[in-house]
Amino acid sequence: MEVLGPRRTNPYVFIVGCPRSGTTLLQRMVNSHPQIAITPETHWIPRVYKKRNGLTAEGFVTPELISHLLELPKLTRLGISRDELVELMGKGQSVSYATFVTGIFDLYGKRQGKVLVGDKTPGYARMVSLLHALWPGARFVHLIRDGRDVCLSMASWPKAQQKRPGKFATWNDDPVSTTALWWEFMVRKGREAGRSLGPELYHELRYESLVSHPAEACKALCAFLDLPFHDAMLRFHEGRTKTTPGLDAKHAWLPVTRGLRDWRSQMPADDVRRFEAVTGDLLDELGYTRVVSAPQPAVLEIAAQIRIRLAQDPAWLDDTRESRPLVDDYKFGSQEKEPNETESR
Repeated sequence: MEVLGPRRTNPYVFIVGCPRSGTTLLQRMVNSHPQIAITPETHWIPRVYKKRNGLTAEGFVTPELISHLLELPKLTRLGISRDELVELMGKGQSVSYATFVTGIFDLYGKRQGKVLVGDKTPGYARMVSLLHALWPGARFVHLIRDGRDVCLSMASWPKAQQKRPGKFATWNDDPVSTTALWWEFMVRKGREAGRSLGPELYHELRYESLVSHPAEACKALCAFLDLPFHDAMLRFHEGRTKTTPGLDAKHAWLPVTRGLRDWRSQMPADDVRRFEAVTGDLLDELGYTRVVSAPQPAVLEIAAQIRIRLAQDPAWLDDTRESRPLVDDYKFGSQEKEPNETESR
């Protein structure tokens, strides 16, 4: 197999975006490229590091980390054995968390017959700064979808109440405004971090462009990833599409399909007004046309009250705190730092 060069270390790319924005579709397209594999959603990578589960205070791995990881279903889906994890720890030398996780990605790539390996976890849109601190060469693809279509998708998602934003205190009273604020938070966090990374490491992709002009979108994405375009990305569904009635696009493995969600025809007018009142400024910033340019005061008041309540919600506060990189995250655990450099500080 090809040997990775200095600018081609794993994780090679993180695909991020607000949940229900089409990241699974993008994952499948990129994963179909013959040179790169994209893991299933991980979720644990920044969480383990921030909580120092099985890590020293300086960010080096300990044997306890292996036991912790093997209890995580998301890790076991990668098919990495205990013996392989033990081997990644080395024999006596200190191994940084970033180097250890890189080893996990390398092993996954070997199983897939590919050298480059990336990750698709939508929620990492709010973790870009931390992930960049750990892997300074990693690239980020931020998929953005019109928030009103995200809201439609969220409303029909069976798991909505088990995850964010369904766990927020305002969800039962006003799921539309709650989803709007969550979408705004995720998109802004991703874009904010992306501006600091620059175009070599951050690529913004609109869902609408991906489904309207998939070949052009994939060619631009491959240029960003420094990979040749391959039409296998457009044929990701071949041999997998299912015709069982009632399956959604994800489980049916549909090809790229426009119009699966269309807020213009499917979203109640009152919901549109409510969503736009909450986050109209971001819709404008992204170039998504609003129906109501000047929301009524009563609708704006509802939006303001939801913001106030969320600001006091422990679950919301946990997420906003989790998105803030700690000072220590920039001192320890980076793949670029050698153990003796860290220990001498």
